[in-house]
Amino acid sequence: MSEKLLRSLEGDVLHLRLNRPDVRNAIDEDMIGDLTVAVREGGNDAEIRIVVLSGEGKAFCAGADVGYMRRLSEFDEAANLQDARALSDCFLAISDCPKPVVAMVHGAAIGGGVGLVAAADIVIAAEDTKFALTEVRLGILPAVISPFVLRRLGPAACRRLFLSGERFAARRAQELGLCDQVVPAEELDAAVEAMLEQLRFGGPTAQAACKRLLDEIGPLPLHEAARRTPGYIARQRATPEAKEGFSAFFEKRSAAWASRKDEA
Repeated sequence: MSEKLLRSLEGDVLHLRLNRPDVRNAIDEDMIGDLTVAVREGGNDAEIRIVVLSGEGKAFCAGADVGYMRRLSEFDEAANLQDARALSDCFLAISDCPKPVVAMVHGAAIGGGVGLVAAADIVIAAEDTKFALTEVRLGILPAVISPFVLRRLGPAACRRLFLSGERFAARRAQELGLCDQVVPAEELDAAVEAMLEQLRFGGPTAQAACKRLLDEIGPLPLHEAARRTPGYIARQRATPEAKEGFSAFFEKRSAAWASRKDEA
């Protein structure tokens, strides 16, 4: 793994930090590959409960690196397809990770940076963060990130932002659904830590099952979804984790996986 991505384990939390602060963490092929591998490894590590994605320096991620874009402009269609699939795999790794993925966003998230944000489960942003989907201004389109951004924003907002390439502020991003929480920059660390504590109350296999449920049931017609959902809960109720959760509730104690007493 290159130094373009910093990986650190703090207790049960895997911190992945984009580490190209001199170019506002612009992504290139190395960073894409490193992030894909790191997220997949974190998802398979039983000791890790949560993944936090952030950026070093003044910005979360300014999109694609200039040199990387220059190389892509010289590729033929086949080579561009291979590269785009690698980028898609990175976003899918984040979205499919069985652990909750929290994006900690500051400064700016542009283009592919918005894709990273949209692929995460929970997004907490500093209120001075700027967002933009500027691909059309380069004569291209936000194709690879579109499934993830569309899931967050919906078609109407995507139509405007994809076509205009305009910048928008964190509060607007929250209104649109791209961000879940917006706080003053000096409160960002505390807000993320508070969310991590909330996530630790959830059973790990239940959280993974929730992510699968949303991905699989969300696109289905109502009646087909309703026919399938009993199977999800029946399977989960039969797990050792669910049995522990019920026992803890009835005995008025914390579940084995909780980091502190659950007051729910």
